[in-house]
Amino acid sequence: MTKPACDIYPAVFTVDDKMRFLNEIRTIADACDTHIILFDADRLAGRDHVEAALRHAWRSWTGGEPIANSFEMEALLYAAGTRQCQVASAFGVHPGENHSYIAVCPPAPGVRDRLAGLVRFADGDWDGIEPAKRALLADLFDITPEEVAVVGEDRFRDLVLERVALLDVYR
Repeated sequence: MTKPACDIYPAVFTVDDKMRFLNEIRTIADACDTHIILFDADRLAGRDHVEAALRHAWRSWTGGEPIANSFEMEALLYAAGTRQCQVASAFGVHPGENHSYIAVCPPAPGVRDRLAGLVRFADGDWDGIEPAKRALLADLFDITPEEVAVVGEDRFRDLVLERVALLDVYR
């Protein structure tokens, strides 16, 4: 599967006006001739989840059979494992404090500096899935206790990534 060239940055920011914030992001993306996708890290099973969503969205987008009208929404649809844009949009930016993976596809000079005016880039490991997040992800992706029992707790992330991949099957 073709892998898109993307930079991925964890970041924290507060959104008061969602449409205004997204318009500012779109202005930066347009000026730098790239795509900027903001994934809600609290709804994702880590960086692998972002990379899987981007890979599947890129294949769909470049293959000429996308679900959405934009690469950004295509990536969110895959991240959410659904064809429903309204459901997928919940995997993006929301009002209030956001913990986000910001994907810049393709990487473009100056984007990170311009984004720094809107977000605070974060350090640390966001890949952990503590019990509360595991419960949320199990609910979001319809992962049953029986499935977890079959594959084992240590493979929970793989069950989420499977849901990302299954969107191709449900097309």
